[in-house]
Amino acid sequence: MMTLTATKARSNLTKWLKRAAAGEDIGIACGTKEIALRLTVALPPDDGYAKREYGVTDAELDKFVRRMDAELEHDRKAGRMRRFTGDLDAALRD
Repeated sequence: MMTLTATKARSNLTKWLKRAAAGEDIGIACGTKEIALRLTVALPPDDGYAKREYGVTDAELDKFVRRMDAELEHDRKAGRMRRFTGDLDAALRD
């Protein structure tokens, strides 16, 4: 098993998650314990999380998505949203 520090795991978490999902044994040291990353359940392509977790119907979920899209577009047009370029320092200065 490959063991990583939390700092190293955090710096490229997606890479380690993909390797664990592919079957590689990956562990993260946490104090005196090692936490193993393992694939437990494959999610369906549409995820279905909202339906399972909150019991919403397809129609309710579609209505929510349309409302959120409209709110985001309204905020974009009003200048309350900006595209994040990846430079956190610059974003915090603005």
